[in-house]
This record gives sequence, structure tokens and C-alpha cells, in this order.
Amino acid sequence: MDGKKDTGVRPTPVRIHREPIELYKILKLGNLVGSGGEAKSAVTGGLVRLNGVVETRKGKKVVAGDTIEFEKNRIRVILD
Repeated sequence: MDGKKDTGVRPTPVRIHREPIELYKILKLGNLVGSGGEAKSAVTGGLVRLNGVVETRKGKKVVAGDTIEFEKNRIRVILD
């Protein structure tokens, strides 16, 4: 074992056509929020984790392979 905790939740893939992309946009693409404003509020409010770490910068650049967690949802970014 590598010491990492397995939550049993497999991330849902979200495909992007170019990288990098802003964190708040991924929340919208993954249908985790209803609007861009909601996405920005979630990020700046400290409710989003990027690769396991709380991220409060809504414009933080995300690339393929990154994992985003919000509420009980987990997504992985995949480049088409």
C-alpha cells in the first residue's frame, strides 16, 4: 500500500479541448454548479479542493490529470 486513503469514489472524467483552463470553468464544465458566479463563490469560499488541497484562487490554472473535489463530487480533467 502507498499510504493514501482510498475513498472508494472514482472521479468523473471531464474533457477539455485545451489547457490550461481556469478552475471555476471546470466546475461549470463538470456540472457541479449552475453558473459561473456560483463557481467563483465556491472557489473563493474555500469549498473546492484541487489535487487534495483547498484552492481559493478562481483563476487557478488546471491541466489534464488534475482532480477537483466539490461537495461530494470528484472530477478528473482529461485533455481531448
